[in-house]
Amino acid sequence: MDVRITPSEVSGSIKAIASKSFAHRALICAALSESDSFIFLNSTSKDIEATAECLMSLGAKITRQGEAMRVEPVKEIKDEPLFCNESGSTLRFLLPVAAAIKDKSVFTAAGKLPERPLSPLKEEMERHGVSFSNGFPLEINGSLSSGEYVLKGNVSSQFVSGLLFALPLLDGDSEIKLIPPVESKPYIDMTVEVLRQFGIEITEGINSYFVKGNQVYRACDYTVEGDWSNSAYFLAMGVKVAGLDMSSTQGDRAFLDIMNSFGASVDYKGGFISLKNGELHGITIDAKNIPDLVPLLATVAATAKGQTEIYNAGRLRFKESDRLRSTYEMLKNLGADIVSTDDGFIINGKDRLSGGEVDSFNDHRIVMSASVASLKCENEVKIKNAFAVAKSYPEFFEHFNLLGGNAQCL
Repeated sequence: MDVRITPSEVSGSIKAIASKSFAHRALICAALSESDSFIFLNSTSKDIEATAECLMSLGAKITRQGEAMRVEPVKEIKDEPLFCNESGSTLRFLLPVAAAIKDKSVFTAAGKLPERPLSPLKEEMERHGVSFSNGFPLEINGSLSSGEYVLKGNVSSQFVSGLLFALPLLDGDSEIKLIPPVESKPYIDMTVEVLRQFGIEITEGINSYFVKGNQVYRACDYTVEGDWSNSAYFLAMGVKVAGLDMSSTQGDRAFLDIMNSFGASVDYKGGFISLKNGELHGITIDAKNIPDLVPLLATVAATAKGQTEIYNAGRLRFKESDRLRSTYEMLKNLGADIVSTDDGFIINGKDRLSGGEVDSFNDHRIVMSASVASLKCENEVKIKNAFAVAKSYPEFFEHFNLLGGNAQCL
């Protein structure tokens, strides 16, 4: 599906969709619990559905009941392939979990996911009793054992989270040691937060996590909070957003502080958060803990006065797309003054962008960023393969149009 967007003005209010990151974590914890849980969430997506399907392939029963998912935990383990679709979180979270509860598992995937790195998680799991086949379908054999796990802290927080889900199930205590620098730590904090809600004890040290073995996940009725990552796109458009927790551990809550540095003012009234952008100016952004925001922040910078530098974003090369390349190509094609660096961008803002045709690179965040950019373009914007947005926000264009946007499917 291609989409053509005619420049327009959007306004109004919207309720934040459920956090994809928290939904993954809550579903996994519920599936490992001793009895049924209800996970309340007002929306779903391809990635959330991928995790739910994989958990059912392990033996859980998950049924949708209104705005809740009833999760009956794994009792009898199934011998079915786990199809992760394009969800990196699903694969990286469930590799250790599967190895903790069964001797053999087969993982399949779609899109770019089979190309995304699994090191050093793979090597650490191999050190603890698990063997890996070469390539996809990915077969793992052997039971995960407890002990000391050592990971680089700047590769993927998802590796740490996956181990944190699995290690409480093992005989014996374990420790995860992270080699600094540690990036995307807020995502690890989210995992620890949800684990504690489900009764799992995690002790955090300096760049380390101590996990007792033989713990029991306790069932929990869990309400998934609003998603800061996806809400940021509408906040950048000047839309009021309800349902966001100002004290959330989601790292992308930092979007408000960054926009404040750009020159926007934050208004929080009646449960709604909004930004009054006024005249924005260029800033310097360390993307170490906010990689998912980079395409959007680069888009904001493209029409902010002066120069913006974004750095520490090298890991974006291993997302749904090479996001350093795809963000650059998207903004360049729309007329932005942008230069790529080794780990980010230097962007000189313009009053307006020209518009044009862009490729989504099958990346949901490129689709949404291009949509934000379209509001600052002189001419139409055509996004190829815009259906990629369904990975995290299937209703994005429906909501965009309800707020005054003019997006048409081609």
